[in-house]
Amino acid sequence: MLYWIAEHLGFQGLLNLIRYQSFRTGAAVATALFIGLIIGPKFIGWLRVRQGKGQPIRADGPQTHLAKRGTPTMGGLMILTAMSLAILLWMDISNPYVWACLFVTLGFGAIGFLDDYDKVRKATTAGVPGRVRLLLEFIIAGIAAWIIMRQNGTGLYLPFTNRMYIELWYFYPLFAAFTIVAFGNAVNLTDGLDGLATMPVIIASVAFMVIVYLAGNVKFAEYLGIQHVPGAGELAIFCGAVVGAGLAFLWFNAPPAAVFMGDTGSLALGGALGTIAVVAHHEIVLGIIGGLFVVEAMSVIIQVFFYKRTGRRVFKMAPIHHHFEQLGWSEPTVVIRFWIIAFVLALAGLSTLKLR
Repeated sequence: MLYWIAEHLGFQGLLNLIRYQSFRTGAAVATALFIGLIIGPKFIGWLRVRQGKGQPIRADGPQTHLAKRGTPTMGGLMILTAMSLAILLWMDISNPYVWACLFVTLGFGAIGFLDDYDKVRKATTAGVPGRVRLLLEFIIAGIAAWIIMRQNGTGLYLPFTNRMYIELWYFYPLFAAFTIVAFGNAVNLTDGLDGLATMPVIIASVAFMVIVYLAGNVKFAEYLGIQHVPGAGELAIFCGAVVGAGLAFLWFNAPPAAVFMGDTGSLALGGALGTIAVVAHHEIVLGIIGGLFVVEAMSVIIQVFFYKRTGRRVFKMAPIHHHFEQLGWSEPTVVIRFWIIAFVLALAGLSTLKLR
């Protein structure tokens, strides 16, 4: 909104700063962080009153988690509020990528909210049936993929190459939608310990902040040998809003958590990262930068697959962070070590920009 105002006023005086994506990215981080910290205490208090017993805790999970009973969930609403206000305030709202990403973020957030609400209301960990969730997610992701495809083509670009790609043609919307849905659910599965999903999402957002800025700049894209995507640089501000809102939430989610983000936040943030990767044509790199989320999701798939066929478990418990808890690792140990892994993977993903 401020960009639109400054543009109509000719970027005069201090308004000229708004012309620069780097300035608006920093402003979005600060704005989302400020809003999140301001609304956090009252918002958490409101959730605690409305939910009573809070998020249901799995009885078959680590026994240390039983102490978390009564902790409110749906903290993702706080994240979505802070980042959405920052996005609308600082981004160029005429950019179609902004609306595609925001559509997925809020759409997945709404699905997650329904799931969280059902769990709290029925005091169960089941929530909305998986098939219903996936159908809704694919509809939302498919619409966003169609919007993106109309803007920047249908090629799957390969890392470590000089703009080499595989033309997917009409299969691209399905592939893009799968990427968005898969990553949304991967982040959702990772969100099982205090702060475990939040910091890796922040780290991945910082990495993609760099990627979309470079992909949106024709000179940098040409120099690095990556696909130039006109308008993609605007999503650096989107990533900044995710970082700011994530940091604000982490302030309250740090162990012991005062609130859980729930599916409301994890589905939305995962979907947002997936959509940003699709816009930047860095879907494969997303699997590197977000490798921690991929491993978490694969641990569940592997566990279910082998258990149904052999009756045996590969891991003591899935997702894999619970496996390490069952091995005797304390929750803070698991969380911090997984943060380190997320940071290393983000650096590995960024290295693909130069290793060509």
